[in-house]
Amino acid sequence: MIILGATPIGNLGDASRRLVETLERIGTVAAEDTRVTVQLLRGLGIENRPRLVALHEHNERERAAELVELARTEDVLVLSDAGMPTVSDPGYALVAAAIDAGVPVTALPGPSAVLTALALSGLPTDRFAFEGFLPRKGRVAAMRPLAAETRTLVFFESPHRIGDALTDLAEAFGPTRRAAVCRELTKMYEEVARGTLEELAAKFADGARGEIVIVVEGAPAAAATADLATAVATVLELAAGGIRMKEAAADVAGATGLNAKALYEAAIRAKGRS
Repeated sequence: MIILGATPIGNLGDASRRLVETLERIGTVAAEDTRVTVQLLRGLGIENRPRLVALHEHNERERAAELVELARTEDVLVLSDAGMPTVSDPGYALVAAAIDAGVPVTALPGPSAVLTALALSGLPTDRFAFEGFLPRKGRVAAMRPLAAETRTLVFFESPHRIGDALTDLAEAFGPTRRAAVCRELTKMYEEVARGTLEELAAKFADGARGEIVIVVEGAPAAAATADLATAVATVLELAAGGIRMKEAAADVAGATGLNAKALYEAAIRAKGRS
């Protein structure tokens, strides 16, 4: 079968007993970065030396068929550099291929940067949405459809873009929206900075070090239904940035609760008047 193994996001002590036991007997490991996996084996004191196969974003689709066939006769452990494979990491294409081929897939649960940051943020945890890495360009336009989302939002961001990202989130969601920047989780210099988006943008204006997760408070329920004029303006802004009008309308409709067809037609009329 295919086994998805969650690896420590920082502290090696978070490696599960099941992960260690599997590493001690597994014959093949599909690793996002084989060098990182070698370090993990050393750090955990694993004497077993499995065959390491590189499985990353550039070769996953090509390598999936080979690994699925191998998994028909032996277990194949899949590891990303940190956390659970498939979650903003390689593994999804392999899992999909295995399911299509009737090969069993299981997981060894463990550390998660998303859930750890959410739990430490001090923001509501009953409903949340993970949005992955923030876009590098056009962040304000891309985030505005989420401004009316009532669920807590979780994002990944790189350390050198954190200041600009928080500034753009403040513009898209409003400067007073509460948020938390969670940095170096489970490591010696772990930091959780809480405040408004405006306050956090100022704090991290010069960047930061380490792996970063941003958690943002959802919109108040009263703001969940945007007025049509504001929604149309957002659709037009997204379209101006290169997104097809129909796709932009669908995205904004999903975030605001408006009817996608009505929003699309209103945007077409507004564009014709401009």
